[in-house]
Amino acid sequence: MVSTCQSAEIRSLVELSPDHPGFLDVAYRERRNEIAQIAYRYVSGEPVPAAVYTAEEHATWCQILALLRPQHEEHVCEPILELQRKLPLPRYQIPQLSFVNERLEPRTGMRMEPVMGLVNIRTFLSCLASCVFPSTQYIRHHSRPLYTPEPDVVHELIGHMASLAHPHVAEANRWLGRAVLDANDTELQRLEYVYWYVLEFGLCEQGGQVKAVGAGLLSSAGELSAITKGPVLMDWDLDRIARTSYDPTCEQPVLFVAPSFDRLLSETIAWIRRGAWRDSAVQALSSPEEAIAEAPVALG
Repeated sequence: MVSTCQSAEIRSLVELSPDHPGFLDVAYRERRNEIAQIAYRYVSGEPVPAAVYTAEEHATWCQILALLRPQHEEHVCEPILELQRKLPLPRYQIPQLSFVNERLEPRTGMRMEPVMGLVNIRTFLSCLASCVFPSTQYIRHHSRPLYTPEPDVVHELIGHMASLAHPHVAEANRWLGRAVLDANDTELQRLEYVYWYVLEFGLCEQGGQVKAVGAGLLSSAGELSAITKGPVLMDWDLDRIARTSYDPTCEQPVLFVAPSFDRLLSETIAWIRRGAWRDSAVQALSSPEEAIAEAPVALG
């Protein structure tokens, strides 16, 4: 069966915007197109073919991982750290998706399958319902190792791999995917916001401190180190989260803090299962600035 993640909107070669760090680098663009061909030819459920990385690409991976490891020990919640220790990523080379799937599938049934680039949000979330996490295989441009304008293999593996090995994180992903299969466009937007603020940029309290849960934080050295200094930290409120828009092109001005890692996941799953994202259950959308103004108390 051909993967739903290979639908028409992603069946084109990678195009970079003029402000992308690799836009003027012909060799980098050619490499992106080479790697994109793996996803183009891929059939869902089959073993994922290897992407052959260059020495420069492995060096970029090594540099980023070395920077993020100590930050994770300081800022990431313990359940995710425990899984990172049990399922360590190779230090000196970019791991293949086949390596990841050998570790994920026996634990939670989740697997990563290749996509050519940024995926339409409905397509992406729908794949989760089938235990498939659409993953890029290319790596960011070597000139900006701490920045990428779109998800890359650093974000997918350092951000998501250990998380998806947690049974309740995997369950939350699957419930979001199932909901999207039955959501209209406005309901999809609410589910997208919950995915963003919970699984990409979620925070939780742990031992009186704020710790990172979301993959967007785990793969961003700048935002991870600034979680208690940069954004406004809001009380945990899934209804408010579902009404709060976001801008993926800048550091997040607002993040939401769950009382614990377990409550972040259990309450998110319960919120989805009871249909709190449906039209009849949700108020008007708001911006991050409006969410701050509306909130009775902010955590910091």
